[in-house]
Amino acid sequence: MDLIEILKGKLIVSCQALEDEPLHGSIYMRKMALAAKEGGAAAIRANGVLDIKAIKEEVDLPIIGLIKRNYESCDVYITPTKKEIMELVESGCEIIAMDATNRCQITFQELKEKVDLVHQHGLLALADISTYNEGLNAEKAGFDIVSTTLSGYTKYSTQSEEPDYKLVKQLKKALKIPVIAEGRIFNDCQLKKMLKSKPHAIIIGSSITRPKVITERFVKVIEGSKK
Repeated sequence: MDLIEILKGKLIVSCQALEDEPLHGSIYMRKMALAAKEGGAAAIRANGVLDIKAIKEEVDLPIIGLIKRNYESCDVYITPTKKEIMELVESGCEIIAMDATNRCQITFQELKEKVDLVHQHGLLALADISTYNEGLNAEKAGFDIVSTTLSGYTKYSTQSEEPDYKLVKQLKKALKIPVIAEGRIFNDCQLKKMLKSKPHAIIIGSSITRPKVITERFVKVIEGSKK
């Protein structure tokens, strides 16, 4: 069955931990991925070659791979260059996610070249975008999938503590390629509301796989109730 079809109507779990988090490391992420699979996840989103390879050893789910790497000259950090793409090609992931925002004045041609490189190696390209126009641009550049991952994480996109329901709805109407909803889905009510926009799939990360973040949210509510 086609991979995009396999993901339709399913949950994808993002298994990532930053270096300053207690669960950082492949030994933890591979078990987090196993827990996600046992819970019914259809795929995993993972950061870094080591984590991807470790997760591949643990579960037989498709992986959306990315590499977070900072360069001084640019705010883009999700698979920012062709170097990261080639590292991901060797990792065994089936889909490569990359920043497709308008930051750093990346040209359409540069973006298309990165997508073409992914396709040359028989993999799918997923665009992490933050606005409606970036979604349109991603489809024109040849991306196979668009995800609303970066809504709220660029200065010019919608800033909210809620998921970007409107963006998903707009992109669903405008694009022929699948639209995945990702970002700030923390509870059942938000998920049910997002599902009304009929995204191709849902990606959830922090509220499943980052206990530090989950704890902080609950502590914030408790502290707020004391005021």
